[in-house]
Amino acid sequence: MPRNEGTIDRVLRVVAGLAILSLVFIGPQTPWAWIGLVPLVTGLVGFCPVYGLFGLRTCPMPRNK
Repeated sequence: MPRNEGTIDRVLRVVAGLAILSLVFIGPQTPWAWIGLVPLVTGLVGFCPVYGLFGLRTCPMPRNK
């Protein structure tokens, strides 16, 4: 899987994923908060399947030398 997420995108996904996932343990303690695993994992891996489906990239293209 080639990386298709830039650094800022990845950081925002990890932070959002952790924030949503924290709702499992604090706050309303809803099981729906497990959906926070999706942005967390995609942010850690650097690949978003939805971006791949639509051909989007937020990371810079590698330069040819």
